[in-house]
Amino acid sequence: MDEKETDRKIVARGKELFRIMEGRKPSLFDESRWVGMMMAWSFRHGDIRTGMLRFVDVFPSLVTPRLLAEHVKGYFGKDVSSMPAPLRISVRAASHGGRFSAAILSAIVRIGIQKMGRQFIVGDTIARTLRGLAAVRRSGCAFSVDILGEAVLSEHEAVLYENRYQDLLTTLRRAEASWKPIEGQGTSLDWGYAPKIALSIKPSALYSQAKPQDFDGSVEAILRRLKPFYEKVIEAGAFLTIDMESYRLKDMTIEVFRRLRRDYASYPYLSIVLQAYLKETERDLESLLEWSKSLGLPIAVRLVKGAYWDHEVMRAKQNGWDIPVYTGKAETDAAFERHARTILQNHEIAYLGCASHNIRSIAAAMETADRLGVPRDRYEFQVLYGMAEPVREALLKTAGRVRLYCPSGEIVPGVAYLVRRLLENTANQSFLRLMFGEKAEVGELLRDPRSIGSKGRKEASDAMESERPHDGESPVAAPFRNEPSTEFASQKDRELFARALVSVRNKLGAACPLYINGKDRITPDTLPSLNPADSREVIAHVCQGGNEEAEEAIGAAVAAFGGWRDMPYEERAAFLLRAASSFRTRKFELAAWQVLEIGKQWDQAYGDVSEAIDFMEYYAREMIRFGAPRRLPSPPGELNHSFYEPRGVAVVIAPWNFPLAISCGMVSAAVVTGNTVVYKPSPLTPVTGRLLVEAFQEAGLPPGVFNFIPGRAEVIASCLTDHPAVRTIAFTGSTNTGLGIIERAAILRPGQEGVKKVICEMGGKNGIIIDEDADLDEAVPAIIHSAFGFQGQKCSSCSRVIALASVYDTLVERLIGAARSLRIGPAENPACFMGPVADELSCARIMDYIKIAEKEGTILYSGRVPAGGNYVPLTIVGDIHPGHTIAQEEIFGPVLALMKVKTFEKALEWANSARFALTGGVFSRDPAHLEEARLRFKVGNLYLNRSITGALVERQPFGGLKLSGLGTKAGGPDYLLHFMDPRVVTENTARRGFSPDIS
Repeated sequence: MDEKETDRKIVARGKELFRIMEGRKPSLFDESRWVGMMMAWSFRHGDIRTGMLRFVDVFPSLVTPRLLAEHVKGYFGKDVSSMPAPLRISVRAASHGGRFSAAILSAIVRIGIQKMGRQFIVGDTIARTLRGLAAVRRSGCAFSVDILGEAVLSEHEAVLYENRYQDLLTTLRRAEASWKPIEGQGTSLDWGYAPKIALSIKPSALYSQAKPQDFDGSVEAILRRLKPFYEKVIEAGAFLTIDMESYRLKDMTIEVFRRLRRDYASYPYLSIVLQAYLKETERDLESLLEWSKSLGLPIAVRLVKGAYWDHEVMRAKQNGWDIPVYTGKAETDAAFERHARTILQNHEIAYLGCASHNIRSIAAAMETADRLGVPRDRYEFQVLYGMAEPVREALLKTAGRVRLYCPSGEIVPGVAYLVRRLLENTANQSFLRLMFGEKAEVGELLRDPRSIGSKGRKEASDAMESERPHDGESPVAAPFRNEPSTEFASQKDRELFARALVSVRNKLGAACPLYINGKDRITPDTLPSLNPADSREVIAHVCQGGNEEAEEAIGAAVAAFGGWRDMPYEERAAFLLRAASSFRTRKFELAAWQVLEIGKQWDQAYGDVSEAIDFMEYYAREMIRFGAPRRLPSPPGELNHSFYEPRGVAVVIAPWNFPLAISCGMVSAAVVTGNTVVYKPSPLTPVTGRLLVEAFQEAGLPPGVFNFIPGRAEVIASCLTDHPAVRTIAFTGSTNTGLGIIERAAILRPGQEGVKKVICEMGGKNGIIIDEDADLDEAVPAIIHSAFGFQGQKCSSCSRVIALASVYDTLVERLIGAARSLRIGPAENPACFMGPVADELSCARIMDYIKIAEKEGTILYSGRVPAGGNYVPLTIVGDIHPGHTIAQEEIFGPVLALMKVKTFEKALEWANSARFALTGGVFSRDPAHLEEARLRFKVGNLYLNRSITGALVERQPFGGLKLSGLGTKAGGPDYLLHFMDPRVVTENTARRGFSPDIS
């Protein structure tokens, strides 16, 4: 049968399904019901959709009438005239104040949201769930139950989640005896072959620390909890589906399924969900089928379109990754048909759960199954509970085998599911919206998606092509794009990193020489660079420069300055791009050096390398912007131009916490603007600093332009900062050292021709405010990441959390649970969230602060540490006030102070009370509070509803206020100006009354 004939039959079958549904409308689109009324409102007012979704999201946190009334007005109060009548009247009444009016509004909204929740959720308790499932079965449908609340933040929460499934299964087993099989002739199974009990479970909810870089460890941890439960599923004779979640966990989820299916080979009732919108599903499905055939293990696949499209597109665009999903709905629909056909073609080994509300997709599966002669017991149709009732009834009349996916749980943990359902059903391209809301033409709804999908692909390809430089065009002509980082979802990336660690370890113990005037320099004085996780392991024997070498390096920089200054700025920019290219080819190796030398975790180290590349790429393009002279306003007879010129020799003194990125940023800015550089790396990360030498050597940088001189601070620091030939000092590090440099640089030395400029980025005492309506599922992981990522050793790390009293206790409980679940150990082990601190001095300093914390507040949690290495306990201390030492001094370690306030205004006051003002954050879903924070939270970088670390070049230029820094923001449009002096030239172009401008 040719494709045209096949398509004709699919359309005919689809029209028959439409005929059966004629005159029926799903409750979701019935305006006589609350849910339908709200959906119709969002359709008619597109700008309302975002507000509605955000309000539903925040609703579980609105525990008082006052809070609820404030948020209703915040999200919808600007235009109440379009609201449905009950809501409009209540909002107008509440806007005039008064507890009674707010209480009425609260009651109306709560009833409405609960109705909306019951539309999609089969029951909020086990008893109600049983009643709901009994009703589902009476309607002629089977079910699969999924317990909501899969966002687990700790192992304690993971155990609770597992226990809820155990309890549900036990209850279902007791109830099963009273259920008659659906169409079961002489058997206790539904349709004669399917267990009556079916459950769906999200594997990540069984292990709070699941992450791609620890792939095998995460899979094994999930299976340790899943296997005992699956054995009870087998004992019950039930069916279990392994649900698919976000793309980052896809491969992990498939591996969990494979191992479970293999280890319990004799039990066939296990299914996995595959998402048609993922481009890799084609490959994953083929791989699963080959695996199934090779082992002789039949599999079941629940094929869905996918419910996280917005999330996947957003994350990919934010991180510079290839978008993993099809960007056109028609492409997803076409993929769904292909995958369904592939499964049906392999029906001897694969069972299909066709999960879609799209009549075209359903008709295609039906027609394909008939054409291939697939037995009825090799496929079924699945739809979501509470949606598309006419579709469900049409399927019952035609296919007869319909299973409802039934979420169970309270509205609070279920709100994420509720938002996903609203999101997909209010989307412009939603099939149900087009069919029942927009009443689209049947012929268009049944159109072959392959005839639609190619246009979207071509437009996306053209957009990507427009961002690439054209033939003969300079690479700097292409727009700047942040270097992609990775979260190691790719097996290839995991393997490359592991191999890089082995390769780097084989190079340990060598000499690390100075680099002056284009040549390596070995000195007799050396210091070992040590692995902070094991001080017996020497990373390298680092040559130490003294005053003689410092003078020589400065002299080489002075000698090279004239030629480098006069080199065309385009050529200087090209050197940076070549160095960036060198880094790009060695990303895993460069990251591996940091893992061993300073204890950065895989993702942290890889991100540092990406940021280093960003600095080079960005500053190269910025130099093109600043390089050419600019004509200023000039009247007739006068010509005015401004231009920038380099200052001269720049000394760069780098920190150890971002040993490549910050070093690269300061050095690149100085070099590309025409200055020559003497670079002193941190004594804790000199080997990582030496990587800059290799990149600039490969780029062909002329001798003397960049000089690398590690050395003892007490020996060479004064020479570098005081030397009269030094014009600029770029420093990142401690406050005391920075202030000392500023003080010394202000002194005019003999032979010094100008005032030295100091660019100084110092400390932080960064706070995150937790409002009473904050989403703790998002806030707690963000706090953990911000406070304890890289052991809290970032200048941007969170060291204070200021929470409103109404949410404080819950926050503390979940935060401590999450902290207790973190694994601590060597950074090269990807299972470890936290590693060692920088050195023994850091250990001693942090332990001293923990002792102070014990006196000033209450230690709420202090973790255990491994033996050996520079480890300190992750510590959380409560009852801290602004006057405490723990609230004022930078600790630079994993010590977090918790502070409790009564009002948001007081939270802002306490947040601003520190001497530092680098980064800050607010978790709130109150639009008014977010706006207030924008105005009153005085920090250099403020983050709303996200972690407060991880600023990206160009997108979040980085730098602080108060004692946090001196100078404009790194990675921003003004940073290069630090390294240049502006000049203006005015020429009188008139000669004896003659001006070329007017003649």
